[in-house]
Amino acid sequence: MKSLVIASNNKHKKEEIEALLNNSIQLFTPKEIGCFDELPETDNTLEGNALQKAMYIYEKFGYDCFADDTGLEVEALQGAPGVYSARYSTDEAPDIDEKLRPEYNIQKLLRELKHKDNRKARFRTVICFVEKGKPVYFEGIVNGTIIDEKKGTDGFGYDPVFIPDGYTKTFAEMDMATKNAISHRGRAVVKFIEYLSKTK
Repeated sequence: MKSLVIASNNKHKKEEIEALLNNSIQLFTPKEIGCFDELPETDNTLEGNALQKAMYIYEKFGYDCFADDTGLEVEALQGAPGVYSARYSTDEAPDIDEKLRPEYNIQKLLRELKHKDNRKARFRTVICFVEKGKPVYFEGIVNGTIIDEKKGTDGFGYDPVFIPDGYTKTFAEMDMATKNAISHRGRAVVKFIEYLSKTK
């Protein structure tokens, strides 16, 4: 069985990706390989952040590793929050418990869009897979709309306020299988899995 490290300790993210992987791949988090370091994420692009995280694990621990970085890109905000999606509200609330960060991020986003008619947005995920020191990239995009109040309790991040095009439910109202079939991360992971199947 092939072993890979995902450069994230986010259990929701790991569960989503595991649901897409076949049984020939065993997935480990950094903590499960003894890495308790804060992974670098200082680039100003999704591609750069994903590369930083995956390369850190590879160089320090020797495991083939993949990392993803995801941004919510809102048209009326000129692509913001983009690469800063996970820490969008840091300027307003720098000292809060990070478990509360997603809620603060959503509330800031809704305030920014309060008087804007254009609610178009897209989620974009970039996966960087570092194998034997060489990076390969995979991208997934889903277009949709930001609604003005939260709906649903599943998912994470901005899922409660994002409705993908062609649907009437937010990502947070969908079961995991439905979301994975259409989500940005799901689309990037499918490309990644296709790559792995061809390079066994």
